[in-house]
Amino acid sequence: MTPRPSNRWFGTTGLRDLFLFVCGNFNRQDLSVGTRAMSALKPSLQQAGEPDLGHIQAMLNHHELFRGECKRLIVETDQVCARMHDDNVKHLDQRVREIQFLRKELELKLEELVVEIDALLNIKSRVMKALDACKEPLRVASLCLEERRKRGPSARLHDDVNAELRKEKLVLEEVTVLLENVEKQITEQIRLNRSAKYRLEKDLTEKSTAENIDASCLLMNVRSISLPGGSNAVPPSLPVAQTQWENISNLNLDKAEQQRRSSESLRVLVETVLQQTTADIQKQVQATTTAFQLNIQQVKSHKLQIEEKLLKVVAEINSQQKIREDLQVSITKKQELLSLAQARLALRRQRPGKEQCRDPAQVQISAHVQQLTVSINKLHEDVARSEHEQRALVRCQVSLQEAVNTKANCLYIDEVVCKQLREPFPYMV
Repeated sequence: MTPRPSNRWFGTTGLRDLFLFVCGNFNRQDLSVGTRAMSALKPSLQQAGEPDLGHIQAMLNHHELFRGECKRLIVETDQVCARMHDDNVKHLDQRVREIQFLRKELELKLEELVVEIDALLNIKSRVMKALDACKEPLRVASLCLEERRKRGPSARLHDDVNAELRKEKLVLEEVTVLLENVEKQITEQIRLNRSAKYRLEKDLTEKSTAENIDASCLLMNVRSISLPGGSNAVPPSLPVAQTQWENISNLNLDKAEQQRRSSESLRVLVETVLQQTTADIQKQVQATTTAFQLNIQQVKSHKLQIEEKLLKVVAEINSQQKIREDLQVSITKKQELLSLAQARLALRRQRPGKEQCRDPAQVQISAHVQQLTVSINKLHEDVARSEHEQRALVRCQVSLQEAVNTKANCLYIDEVVCKQLREPFPYMV
């Protein structure tokens, strides 16, 4: 057996010196010898608690390879990122130019639509003025017919005035309905135009915002932004495709053009309607005005007869009012006596128990209370009957007064109001 080396060779320093000596002095032919020597020494080193130098060398080699791979990865990712950055800039610039082109198209169509909306508002103002001009003649005709319908049966005649007033009212109502329908059509067209305008403006706003954002993206660089430790999460997919984005603006442009053409056709139609409404109304107005001077004397005669009856009814109402006031005075006096008698009864109920007897005074006071109650009830009945009769007289008075007012109104309308209102006829388109 080979003699065992002394323990001084197996210290930490001794082993390192021995390993370096062997590795440094042996040539390639002696590598196997050195390996065998290390193999012979390994159990001894492990027994001595020393580190595994072969394992450490392998680990160092592995880390050197890893560093090389990292450097190659850095170079490759730098090239990919630079290429992607250039593509980003190119596509952002192309996107900005596309947005600018669409924005100009939208601005041009928006300007045309605004001009058309102003034209519709102008012609709508003319239609509204025509409607306002119809209101006063229609009100006058309706007022004349209404006031003449309020007359009594004997005065309610279907004369020439009523016939011409009905014709005039019918013409004015037809013109009013026609103009109202025209106004509704204009209002609806304005609404459609403004809806198209809103879509254009919204699209323009979004395009401007997108253009500003993409232009800002073009100007951005790594030094112009803060670099927080952000998330590496994949961004969500965008809801609008490129073709959809183009179709949205084209659809807005097509709708705006369609509404502009509809507006032009509508304005031509409205011009024709406004020109056709004036002649018919003015012709009928002239025919109605010539019939307003009839039946005035008959109305005056009937009015005088009704006024005579009205004076008698008013006198009787005054008499009924006086007798009812007298009844009220009598009721008030008897109610005071009733209150006194009831107070006496209430006070006598406070007598001691043995004194609570039905004496003559108690009987008399109770009989007085009953008599007063009966009298007051009868007086109330007379008051109610007087009020009923007075109401009948008042109804008669109101009926007569209404008849007088009807006659007066008829005279006033035919002789003063209608004549004065219709002389400067206010209708103008």
